[in-house]
Amino acid sequence: MAELSASTSLGTQSMRDNYMAMTRRRRAYGGIILAIFIVLMVTGFQTVDARSAGGFWEGLPRVFDFPIGVISEAWDRIDRMPANLATYFPALIETINIAAVSTLVGALLGLVLSLLSTRGLAKWPRLIPLFRRIMDIMRALPEIVIALVLIFILGGGPIPAMIAIAFHTAGALGKLFSEVAENADLKPVEGLASVGANWSQRMLLGVIPQVAPNYLSYTLMRFEINIRASAILGFVGAGGIGYELRNAMTFGMGRFDLAAAIFVLLFLTIVFFDQISSHYRNRLVKGYQA
Repeated sequence: MAELSASTSLGTQSMRDNYMAMTRRRRAYGGIILAIFIVLMVTGFQTVDARSAGGFWEGLPRVFDFPIGVISEAWDRIDRMPANLATYFPALIETINIAAVSTLVGALLGLVLSLLSTRGLAKWPRLIPLFRRIMDIMRALPEIVIALVLIFILGGGPIPAMIAIAFHTAGALGKLFSEVAENADLKPVEGLASVGANWSQRMLLGVIPQVAPNYLSYTLMRFEINIRASAILGFVGAGGIGYELRNAMTFGMGRFDLAAAIFVLLFLTIVFFDQISSHYRNRLVKGYQA
């Protein structure tokens, strides 16, 4: 009995020693990774600061000069704010239209790509890696890069912005849709296949009803992102309210009240659509869980 107790004690001590050794190794690895990260951040900052036109530390005291100038000039001309808001409201509608169309096109394309790249649902299982790499490429290319290329080819305007945002949206939503579809119940799909339904019918009747709430939720969330993206693309000549904001900021003092009006419109629009989409996303998810 004494030998058994001693053996058990030795086994427990050995497990404790192994655990402590493993913990020390993890902490050492974590410390090394943290040190490497800090070194890379410091050297990267120094490199960027050295190559910049102005120094970071020299410009830091002036970081609030622009917002202060915008706010002060807008306050001095506060009586012009309603007229300025009305002036730029059509450009805001154009930005919302760009975001809406690109979200719709991107969601439809992402839906097709997701079903073609989901294990157990794909029409051509051997091509799953191909469709997944296509979505990876679509997600990897930023909207602004695609828009710059399209502006060079097609010229300025909302069309390049819509294509660029839809292209990126298809890759992002396709990935999310595919992850949702992988958790779908395959019994309805198998039942439809047993009665002779083709692939499109199996997806439309057996899969889409299961995943539609989550698909719609992700699409609404992406619509919020695309509103901001379409405004940013306006800075490179892709139309919308971003283009008007760039013009107002380029002229500088004397037109900062126009920039302030555009900022107010963008802020109110983003808050409005954020609240609307959050409300419907919560209803969709809760209804799906119920």
